Amino acid sequence: MVAPTTPKKRCAIYTRKSHEEGLDQDFNSLDAQRESGETFIASQKHEGWVALPTRYDDGGFTGANTDRPALARLMADIDAGKIDAVVVYKIDRLSRSLIDFVGLLQVFEQRNVAFVSVTQQFNTASPMGRLILNILICFAQFERENIAERIRDKMAASRRRGMWVGGVPPLGYDIDYAAKKLVVNVAEAATIRWIFTRFTHLRSGCAVADEARAKGLRTKAWTSKSGKVHPGQPMDRGHIYRVLSLRCYLGEVEYRGQFYRGEHSGIIDRELWDRVQNLLAENHHARGNRARATVPGFLKGVARCGHCGSALTMSWSRGSNRQLYRYYRCVVAEKQGHDACPLSAVPAGDLEVAVLKELRRVFLTPEIIAATSSAMKRAYVEANLNLDHRAVLEAMGQLDAVWNELFPAEQERVVDLLVERIVVSLDTSTLHLRIVGLAGVAAELRGLTDVVVKDADGIAEVRLPIHARRRCGRTRLLLPAVQRSVVEQDAPDALVQAIARAFRWQEQIEVDSRSITGIAKDEQIDEAHVRRHLKLACLAPR
Repeated sequence: MVAPTTPKKRCAIYTRKSHEEGLDQDFNSLDAQRESGETFIASQKHEGWVALPTRYDDGGFTGANTDRPALARLMADIDAGKIDAVVVYKIDRLSRSLIDFVGLLQVFEQRNVAFVSVTQQFNTASPMGRLILNILICFAQFERENIAERIRDKMAASRRRGMWVGGVPPLGYDIDYAAKKLVVNVAEAATIRWIFTRFTHLRSGCAVADEARAKGLRTKAWTSKSGKVHPGQPMDRGHIYRVLSLRCYLGEVEYRGQFYRGEHSGIIDRELWDRVQNLLAENHHARGNRARATVPGFLKGVARCGHCGSALTMSWSRGSNRQLYRYYRCVVAEKQGHDACPLSAVPAGDLEVAVLKELRRVFLTPEIIAATSSAMKRAYVEANLNLDHRAVLEAMGQLDAVWNELFPAEQERVVDLLVERIVVSLDTSTLHLRIVGLAGVAAELRGLTDVVVKDADGIAEVRLPIHARRRCGRTRLLLPAVQRSVVEQDAPDALVQAIARAFRWQEQIEVDSRSITGIAKDEQIDEAHVRRHLKLACLAPR
């Protein structure tokens, strides 16, 4: 009689080490963990256990998450049915997170894969083993959280004592790994003093960046403790402002908004630091991001530079009379200097007028009307509604009439629906329109907000009749001549609507005790926009 054969149980050994130290040794921690696993599997040979030759080693990966390459390969082989048991040296080698560990165990159970810890000598085949596993993993996570808290406390105490706690060294300093502190780099310290001094003269981070690149200055080049080289980069405006804001050049360290005397030496004196900070406080850069978000500009997000391909962002300045001047500025030119891109910046008002007039003209072209009508008809069929060609003409004609009545936020939404992008360059400019957007806006103007246009007929590319020219160091838009009758027809309607808006806001201020700030916030526009309109309420009757 032939004795029944024991079914073979394929065992995968998973090993992990949190740090890379010692992994270059002939026999490292991962090898020791695998040897323990192979020994345990050999002791279960009578049960049919066999160690798979494939290695699943994660060296230098934390157990706090599951983002590990060897673990990913292990789970893939489990899904493929190549593994019957997973063997580890200790439970925390697989995971230190209770949530992750429970999730892995659930996958093991679904695939009928056993989990074995060599040193704890139990497996998930029994209820007691599963209970002990959950208890141990709770303690493992508890210990990990305690370690993290101790590290945070130690770093906080080190900061309060003025010690360097790691990270990328700032320009002007090197890291003394033996003493664990920053030491002054004499050559780079001269660069830092030059940047601070030049800013007090030029009062512009962009101008300082231009001179820094002309001198061949670069950002910090450094080598990590492991020997990895990080080369420096050409300086741009952002690098200059970061240098000007680092208090480490005063010999201080920061922790949670508090500043402490550092163990390293300062590079600049307090007087120069205070002068630079006062200039920064007066500079528009200190409040540029907040103000830029409130300055109206309905081409924000769709305008792009035709030379370098970067976005054109909203920028602004005020003249001596406090009048607001808006620009769409090339991001590359803003960061790397005006010479980095031939376009630099274009007046926002001129570009918006050109785009709006072209949109009005495009609305009435037969090709656009036909494409829009086709997209609208499909949407109307799905909504069980009827549509004729005259309805399309009527709807597209209404946008020209209501545009001046729309607030800036509403204008931005309409442009976002209609315009895919606008590419501006010195020699030519093109407008890319969404046919689906035209159909959607036309349907909304007819009051049918329940009609959803799903399919687009493509993008219509329209060449704008405008050219940009560099004059006296500035980019100016050359607009085509406009017929006098068109101007005379548009201007009175826009003026009447603006005056009506001014009287409405003036009444809110006088009767409802509203503030200009409150009105601007409700209308999602800049306060200056409200103040300019309010002046129209004071016009003489004749």
